Amino acid sequence: MSLCASVAMAQNPLSTETKGLYDQIKANVIKAADKMPEENYSFKPTPEVRSFAQLIGHVADAQYLFCSPVKGETRTPPGVEKSKTSKAELTAALKEAFAYCDAAYGAMTDAEIVKTAKFFGRERTKLNILNFNASHNNEHYGNIVTYMRLKGLVPPSSEGR
Repeated sequence: MSLCASVAMAQNPLSTETKGLYDQIKANVIKAADKMPEENYSFKPTPEVRSFAQLIGHVADAQYLFCSPVKGETRTPPGVEKSKTSKAELTAALKEAFAYCDAAYGAMTDAEIVKTAKFFGRERTKLNILNFNASHNNEHYGNIVTYMRLKGLVPPSSEGR
């Protein structure tokens, strides 16, 4: 761990650990979106579930839903899941959405992360909202892993093993 990371961890352990969790899952989702071939973006394991493209779009949209209240904003998700279909459009929208959330996680201190914001109709700590976002991303990364395995691809979190 670098000196800067050690100082940040010592001064802000809650926000530093929350950002670390988010950064890890963000990296896996982006790498998976980049790795999946364009022809597999329309893949659905069964007719009842989202396509790979819709899954990536859903994760992108959710970043705005979770991070806007933490940032003190009211930002409607842009509807990526329903409006984008190509790999290029989706990966660009996903990276833009994560950049939006990067600012929320990056601005957090432990003093700020215990403050509350209205989320899903009730007051919650910003820590809860940001951890919920990381958990939601991880939940859908599990779907992404399954889709990749069904297409014979090794997901990013398993590479090098």
